[in-house]
Amino acid sequence: MSDKIVLHDYWRSSSSYRVRIALNHLGLPYEARPVDLLAGEQRSGEHLAANPQGLVPVLEIDGLRLTQSLAIIEYLDETRNAGFLPAAPAAKARARVLAEAIAMEIQPVCNLRVARHAVSLGGSATIEGWMAHFIALGLQGLEGLISNGPETAFCHGDKPGIADFCLVPQVYSARRWGVDLAAFPRLSAISARAEALPAVVAAHPDRVRPQG
Repeated sequence: MSDKIVLHDYWRSSSSYRVRIALNHLGLPYEARPVDLLAGEQRSGEHLAANPQGLVPVLEIDGLRLTQSLAIIEYLDETRNAGFLPAAPAAKARARVLAEAIAMEIQPVCNLRVARHAVSLGGSATIEGWMAHFIALGLQGLEGLISNGPETAFCHGDKPGIADFCLVPQVYSARRWGVDLAAFPRLSAISARAEALPAVVAAHPDRVRPQG
């Protein structure tokens, strides 16, 4: 069995971005195999054999092929004693709530293929307007969830975890689509602290974007 870790990802994918952050936090070297979503490589026979959903990321590790970013992060947490989630059930539930508020509420409706389909149906909608509306709406709810808890350095506690790994890519996406982050001071402050961490810096899309 190969000990090599392989990550099939797309440089701008929020889900892939989360997994890169988690791998970097653990100091786990990996081979990156880009899957160009714009070129349709996710629908190739080779990629569908790795993930029949035709999505990224796919992580090859420990003789497994894992998909779905939150499942991957929790696997890394449980097998590497990473501390990405708290141990106490109530705290763990809150960390998951914050992560899932992004990964299961904001991102799916703001997936580019969803936005493109919505715009293709006609009317006055634009991709830019769709993205900005739903990202801002989602961040408004997340800001409220964060504000209902204690003021901490990161989303849940004083060290980065699964929710922060989701927040950073979502803030990146918000900036990309012109969302005014001034309305979300808690989230902005937390994201800024997380973005300064070396593991997060190394995972930034501009750092991993394929050249040429």
